Amino acid sequence: MSPIHDQSYRRYQGTRRPPGNGWGTIAWTGIRNLLSKKIFLAFLLVAWIPFIVRTVQIYVVTMYPAVGQAVPVDVTLFKDFIEQQSFFIYLLTLYVGAGLIATDRRANALQIYLSKPLLRIEYIGGKLTILAACLTVITLVPGLLLILMQVMFSGSLDFLRQNLFIIPAVVLASLSRVLVASFAMVALSSLSKSSRYVAILYTGTIFFTEAVFTVLRVITGSTRPAWVSIGANLELVTDVIFRRTPRYETPVSVAALVLVAVVVVSISVLERRVRGVEVVT
Repeated sequence: MSPIHDQSYRRYQGTRRPPGNGWGTIAWTGIRNLLSKKIFLAFLLVAWIPFIVRTVQIYVVTMYPAVGQAVPVDVTLFKDFIEQQSFFIYLLTLYVGAGLIATDRRANALQIYLSKPLLRIEYIGGKLTILAACLTVITLVPGLLLILMQVMFSGSLDFLRQNLFIIPAVVLASLSRVLVASFAMVALSSLSKSSRYVAILYTGTIFFTEAVFTVLRVITGSTRPAWVSIGANLELVTDVIFRRTPRYETPVSVAALVLVAVVVVSISVLERRVRGVEVVT
């Protein structure tokens, strides 16, 4: 008979990590998993095609200034680029975000996550970081690189001196889209165990609010009801950020409040839905 070894208390010999860093592990694991998928990498490549097109435009206008009369390189170019990326934001949000929490709920993994020394805010933060990082790669990063391309091709900082707000504008316009999409999708993902249902719910929310705005616009003959559409609010805020004439009559303060409300409601949903299982003894 083999001897029975003493299993009494012994001091933990491993390293102790300070609390609050768990979100990074969740985020990096999720991003690394996405990078291993060829479909995801192919999508990123396609999402960068508008950047390549705009870069060629900047180069041609720089080399041949006369072309600038037809396709000028100005503030509107950068605004249009950010808005054009909204389509890719929508698709990537569906692909990456729909199953972020829904998959864990289907596998009953939430209680495993939250039974460890992992704060709920760390879990949510990690999931948000996965989606936000992916969306940033197709909005903020190429937007800033476009500014760099303009400076490199022109060989001067004149454009930046004349438009000192252009870098903050690109940052704010990009992050507003990233944050609204990320919070909304992760909150919806916490409501169901089916990623397909979450994708349908997100799509329905986007297109339903746009449809309601279209109907109200026809009925009232005014664009003041634009605040009911998430997309229209983002467009209106983007116009103001880039110092362009607002395309809708809705006050920008109302549009900004609606976007903030979307984020706040999403946080409230996450606070209610992402909970560990209490064990009663």
